[in-house]
Amino acid sequence: MPEPPTRPRLTREYLATAALALIDAHGLRKFSMRKLGTAVGFDPMAVYRYYDDQEALFDGVAEAMFDEIEVDTLPWDGPWRELAREYCLRLRDTLLRHPHAVQVFATRPVRSPASIDTGVKMLSKLQAEGIPPAQALRLTRCLREFTVGHALAIAVTKLGGERRSRKPEPGSPDYNLLAEAADATTLDDHFEPGLTALLNGFAHTPS
Repeated sequence: MPEPPTRPRLTREYLATAALALIDAHGLRKFSMRKLGTAVGFDPMAVYRYYDDQEALFDGVAEAMFDEIEVDTLPWDGPWRELAREYCLRLRDTLLRHPHAVQVFATRPVRSPASIDTGVKMLSKLQAEGIPPAQALRLTRCLREFTVGHALAIAVTKLGGERRSRKPEPGSPDYNLLAEAADATTLDDHFEPGLTALLNGFAHTPS
C-alpha cells in the first residue's frame, strides 16, 4: 500500500504563502482568515494560533513576497547603481506577479529579518562607495516608493481600471494629443527611464 498522504504542518511561513496563493486566486476582497484555515485543511480558527489578526497575517504575506526577490543573488559586488537597479527591477517583477496583493505590500513596512539585513547591507554598500548612511536611506526610500507606486498603478489598471478608461478612439472628434501619445506608449514603458533618472539624479546630488 502507498504511504498515506500527510497533512502539512502549520507554520507562520506556510500560512503566509498559502494566504498569498489565495489572494492571487480569488482577490483581496474575498480573502478571510476563515477561508485560509479551510483551504489549508485545518480548523479555520487554527490560523489565530500563529497570527493575532488579519493585519499580522498580511505582514507575513508581505514578507513572503519580499523573499521572492532572492536578494542573496543580487549583484552585491558590482557598482551601487547596478545593484539598486536590479533590486528595483526584481521588486517590480515580484509585485506584478501578484497584482491582487500589491496593495498588501504597499501598505505596510516589511520588518522580517531578511528585509532588515538587506537594508543594512544596502546602506553599507552605498557607504563604502562614499554615500553617507542618511543619504543612502533617502535614496533607497525614493527607489522603493517609486517602484511600489508604479507596480500599484499597473496592478490597478490590469485588474479593471483600464476598462473604465474614457480615452477617445482614433478618428473620434475628441481624439487629442494626449490620447495620441497614450496610444504610442505601453502601460509600463516609463518605468526604466524613470528609474534611470532617479539613479542618475542621486549620483549627482551632493551628500
